[in-house]
Amino acid sequence: PVGFFDPLGLSKDGDTNAFMRRRSTEFKHGRIAMLACMGYITPEITGKFPGYLSYSQNLKFEDVPNGLAAISKVPFVGWMQILAYMSFCENSRLDNVGSIGWGTDIKLGKPGDFGFKVITSDDPDTVTKKLNSELANGRLAMMAIIGMFFQDGLTGSAWGDWECYTSSPLRAKVARNFY
Repeated sequence: PVGFFDPLGLSKDGDTNAFMRRRSTEFKHGRIAMLACMGYITPEITGKFPGYLSYSQNLKFEDVPNGLAAISKVPFVGWMQILAYMSFCENSRLDNVGSIGWGTDIKLGKPGDFGFKVITSDDPDTVTKKLNSELANGRLAMMAIIGMFFQDGLTGSAWGDWECYTSSPLRAKVARNFY
């Protein structure tokens, strides 16, 4: 969308492998950020799963708050399950070049191709346009989720109830005795 943009000069050395690794990582982080943004928004709109997150701790899904406050509520075993699944997704890919695990998209010469075929077309220009859109949306999502984290951290609310954050230097001072 904005063309080649490298303000830090990370690719000025011309190392194609390093560029492909960075581009692959950018796609992956963008996709994770898009899912994270949806994870912040969706429970507020649709509600939470019925039932128990942990029977042994008598913890229901509805008892877990949205946003950063959920980190301390999810049991340790739940975090281990999440990390195990992430590791499985990261390292379990087998592709047609006989490579297993991390970096197979780079070996294929297609950064961001993690075997999940949603953005497909027979026209190379269409594929390029769709991948550029995904890259731009991923960059936006990375900024958005960081903004949501900061807002949640400052206000204690996933949706940033600024009434809870009275010490903000951004708050307007109420003019008294204006008339």
